[in-house]
Amino acid sequence: MNNQQQAPILEVDQLNVRYGSFQAVKDVSFSVHSGEIFGLLGPNGAGKTSTLSSIEGLLKPLSGNITVAGFNTQEKPLHAHANMGVQLQATSFQPELTIAEIIRLFAGIYGVDLNNETVKEKLVEINLLDAAGKKFGELSGGQQQRVSLVISTIHDPQLVLLDEPTSGLDPQSRRQLWERIEGIRGKGNAVLLTTHSMEEAEAVCDRIAIIDHGRIIAINTPQALIDLHRNDPEVLSVVRKGKVTLEDVFIGLTGRAVRS
Repeated sequence: MNNQQQAPILEVDQLNVRYGSFQAVKDVSFSVHSGEIFGLLGPNGAGKTSTLSSIEGLLKPLSGNITVAGFNTQEKPLHAHANMGVQLQATSFQPELTIAEIIRLFAGIYGVDLNNETVKEKLVEINLLDAAGKKFGELSGGQQQRVSLVISTIHDPQLVLLDEPTSGLDPQSRRQLWERIEGIRGKGNAVLLTTHSMEEAEAVCDRIAIIDHGRIIAINTPQALIDLHRNDPEVLSVVRKGKVTLEDVFIGLTGRAVRS
């Protein structure tokens, strides 16, 4: 990528999040640039969700700064959120509405004028033109995720936040969604995604950050992290088939213990 000299679309600077006496996020800093897919990885309870919720504006941080497209989320939240699209892990669209109705509804909410032809183009884009009259509750998980992704990008936001976008999908649906995420990057948008899939992170992310116990413990391209840690004793101790993978590095850095 040649965009690293440009101002980042998303900048998180010294973010701290606390729940009572428990500090969930500790001095987290990273940036995401135009035309970049950035993965935020971590075990359960590592601070991913708190970080993402702070960026989305659902959680007020203890301290730190977050800027989206140059707008501070605390000082100019409306401007920041206007440049942001969010796809949550669990979709909550009205199950009795059809796909076409949902697209028109959210286009109106975002102030996007869609005529019948444009709605048709959106449906073609997600390979659901034949299902335009289907109710959302009748769709498969993969189809629902495709609708959710098109809704989150219907206003062409500079930053797209994806929370475990392919969780529970079969391999075919997962690959299709990867292609759509890469298409978002191809338009010059910035993408921040969280995932538990090391295969997904390695396949689609340009850079990743690993967070554990509220702190960023590594940040680089997937291959660079593999190369950097391939000889670490903790990583070598978990290698299963002779070839060091991103999952081996992840477990070597964050430990073998299962997180609740």
